[in-house]
Amino acid sequence: MSSAIARRNQGCTRTWKMSVTLHTDVGDLKIELFCDACPKACENFLALCASDYYSGCVFIRNIKGFIVQTGDPTNTGKNGQSIWGQKFDDEFKETVKHTDRGMVSMANNGPNANASQFFITYAAQPNLDLKYTLFGRVIDGFDALDELEKLPVNPKNYRPHVDKKINGVTIHANPLAT
Repeated sequence: MSSAIARRNQGCTRTWKMSVTLHTDVGDLKIELFCDACPKACENFLALCASDYYSGCVFIRNIKGFIVQTGDPTNTGKNGQSIWGQKFDDEFKETVKHTDRGMVSMANNGPNANASQFFITYAAQPNLDLKYTLFGRVIDGFDALDELEKLPVNPKNYRPHVDKKINGVTIHANPLAT
């Protein structure tokens, strides 16, 4: 586990409770990260957030009742890079499932092909379990998620007619949480 995620203090390990807020054109989405379950995906996501990588990324795919996707700085849905400069392996956990609206997972184009793109579910999606690395969940800002889901899209590629984007990210950490 990354030392940025866990700290050793007097013989006991304290796990950092990490979250980020995505500031979007339709409102803020606060996301709790599953750093213990998916340390590599969370390290990548946090580093990209810290480097302002996601600022300006549009929501490129929006399927009502399913998912909304972003994380490609070229805004084409075909690109993106991890902090390691290459794709990284999936991190699947039986205890982490797509059980609710607002689950956040890495988008990929095949096994072990994670980079920077991610999606947020609009409903429970058990069909995605153990296929996409689930590394967080929305804990605040469901009104913004509602606004994203309402956006009219091109029925051929599910891209919103009007671009909505991430304007910035705030990283939150509580190193004293247990």
